Amino acid sequence: MSDATPASKVAVALGERAYDIHIGAGLLDRAGEILLPFIKNRRVFVVSEKNVIAHHGDTLKTALAASNIESHWFVQEPGETSKSFSVLERLVGDILGTGIERSDVLVAFGGGVIGDLAGFAASTILRGIDFVQIPTTLLSQVDSSVGGKTGINTAHGKNLVGAFYQPKAVLIDTNTLNTLPRRELLAGYAEVVKYGVIDDPEFFAWLEDNGADIVSDANSEETQVLRTNAIAHSCRAKARVVAEDEREAGKRALLNLGHTFGHALEAECGYSGKLLHGEAVAIGMVIALDASVRLGLASPNEHVRVKEHFDSVGMRTSAGDIGLACSAEDLLAHMGKDKKVEAGTIGFILGGIGTAAMHRGVDLEIIKAVLQDSLDA
Repeated sequence: MSDATPASKVAVALGERAYDIHIGAGLLDRAGEILLPFIKNRRVFVVSEKNVIAHHGDTLKTALAASNIESHWFVQEPGETSKSFSVLERLVGDILGTGIERSDVLVAFGGGVIGDLAGFAASTILRGIDFVQIPTTLLSQVDSSVGGKTGINTAHGKNLVGAFYQPKAVLIDTNTLNTLPRRELLAGYAEVVKYGVIDDPEFFAWLEDNGADIVSDANSEETQVLRTNAIAHSCRAKARVVAEDEREAGKRALLNLGHTFGHALEAECGYSGKLLHGEAVAIGMVIALDASVRLGLASPNEHVRVKEHFDSVGMRTSAGDIGLACSAEDLLAHMGKDKKVEAGTIGFILGGIGTAAMHRGVDLEIIKAVLQDSLDA
C-alpha cells in the first residue's frame, strides 16, 4: 500500500450528491474555511455530546467564528441510548424551536451515535436540510460518517429506523484521536481491519505491519501519518462501494462483514457500554472467519491471521471475553431480526482474507456450533 500525504481528500462520487472527505491533522482549526462553501446563511446547528465538547468544542467554535459563522449547540448524552425515538423527538423539537430555515446547515460533531442521530434529524427537519459530518472517533471516521446511513435504534434491533441521507462534506481531523480513550480507538480499528479482510489482502498485510503503531498512544508525526494513511485508505474503499451501491442493494452489504454476529452480541448486551460496536465487529469478524473455515470458504491460516492480529493490538476476539450468560440459540434469534434477512433467510458475509461474499442458505447448525465455541472460549 502506498503512503498517503499528511492531508488527504477523498471524493464520494454520487452525481448530484457527491461530496469530499477532508482528512488530516489540525483540520478542525480550519473548519469554518473548509465548510463555508456549504453554509449559505453563515449559521449552523451543531449536534454534539458533552465529552466531545469538553475536548474539542472550543476549537470548533473558534474556527466557525473566525469565518463569521453563527453556531447553535445541542448537547446529547454519550452512548447508544441517545439513538432513540425520545432523544430524536426532543432534539428535533429543540432545533425547530430556534426558527431554523431550510437553507441552514446541521453539523454532526462526534462519534457514530451523534452522526447517525444528527443525520437522521437533518433528513426529517423541514423535510430535509443540509448537514455535514465532523466525526471525532476512529470508527465514525472510517465508517459511519461516510455513505449516508443515518438512523436510531428500537426495541426490535439496532438501526432499524432511519434513512439514506448523504452529507454535503465530511471533515476528519486526526488530532481528535489523541484524546480518544484507548478502548474507543481499538473499537474503531476493527472497522479499518474490515476493509482489508473484505477484498484487500495487501491492505490487511500492511495493517499487520503497522496496526500497533496506528493504535499506539504516541502522538508523533509518524503516528499521524500512519493514521491518515489508514483512514484515507478506508474512506476510499468505502467511497468506491457507496458510489456503486448507495442503498445496499448488493455489494455494499459486504461492508457488514462481522456485523450480523456483532449486532447479535450488542443486542444481548442491551446496547450498553459492556460492549462497544467496534468490539462487537471484531468478535463478529473472528466468528465469521471461523464459520468460513468450517464451510470451506477460507483456510484455517486466514482465521488465525485475523484473530492473532486483533489479539496483538489488545482486542477481544471471542464472545466468551464478554462474559455473556446466553446460548448460541439466543444469539441466532437476534440474527433473525437483522436487516439482511430476506424471505426469512439470514444473509452471512463469509469468506477468506480478500474474498468476502454474501451467502444465504448457510447450515445454521454450523453457525450455532461456531457461536457456542465463541461463547465458551
